[in-house]
Amino acid sequence: MNTFLQVVANGLLLGALFAIVSVGLTLIFGIVKVVNFAHGEFLMVGMYLTYLLTNRLGIHPFATVIAVVPLLFLFGALTQRFLIQPLMAARDDHIQIFATVGLSTALINLALLIFGADIANTPPSGLRMPLQIGPIRVLSGQLAILAASILLVVGLQYFLARTQTGRAIRAVAQNRAAAQLMGIDVNRIYILTFGIGAACVGVAAALIAPLYPTSPNIGTYFVLTAFVVVVLGGLGSIGGAFLGSLVIGLIDSLSGFYVGSDLREVAVFGVFLLILILKPSGLFGGRLNLSHVSP
Repeated sequence: MNTFLQVVANGLLLGALFAIVSVGLTLIFGIVKVVNFAHGEFLMVGMYLTYLLTNRLGIHPFATVIAVVPLLFLFGALTQRFLIQPLMAARDDHIQIFATVGLSTALINLALLIFGADIANTPPSGLRMPLQIGPIRVLSGQLAILAASILLVVGLQYFLARTQTGRAIRAVAQNRAAAQLMGIDVNRIYILTFGIGAACVGVAAALIAPLYPTSPNIGTYFVLTAFVVVVLGGLGSIGGAFLGSLVIGLIDSLSGFYVGSDLREVAVFGVFLLILILKPSGLFGGRLNLSHVSP
């Protein structure tokens, strides 16, 4: 029984990690309607920034959030303004997707040019310290990720439901043309949303860097799982992305322990295919969507 509880706890903590990466991706898709294939590389950039600030300046990894989040917000906003926005008038929406794929490739190669293929390790600063909670053993850094993911989701939901800017974002998500008629600057909302989505990845980067080695390809693993989470939770659903992340984390952990570690991805992507076939809108699509957040 203790073993089962440990496996379940590992799955929930892993799901919280996936959630903090996926929330920014689903926010961008829900508002801008662009699938950002460079999302994983945004995470990689944030992890390298955390690594540099921690190693060069001796800052605690969590304290780097003060610099990493604004820098990622700026990077995301500039990406929307100068890469995505000029292509939004194109008839073929696939051009925007190809642009993000090109940005992803460019960022990976730039990282290889600057840092090489060697792995960069951010000092854990006590975040890998094991904690015993009843029969369950966890790392302090994992608990921090769980707390941060819950706060991030709750904070975004509150921002969208209770602030004037959040209401404007929801209006654009629901009907862009009507939002423009009401005087909302849609292009400004798109830039802001892309920046917030990238800033969420900045939070994730500062939390993940002490626990995972940083490399130019680190984003690929996380973003592939993030896409599964976004589809599972319902495209454009922040609450759905969080719940979907927990489900995927449990599937990953349980299948890895009881079936085999080499079959974890088979189980995860098997669920992904089943959801696409049986319920393409996702398990929570339409109920937790951005445009349906309670006022």
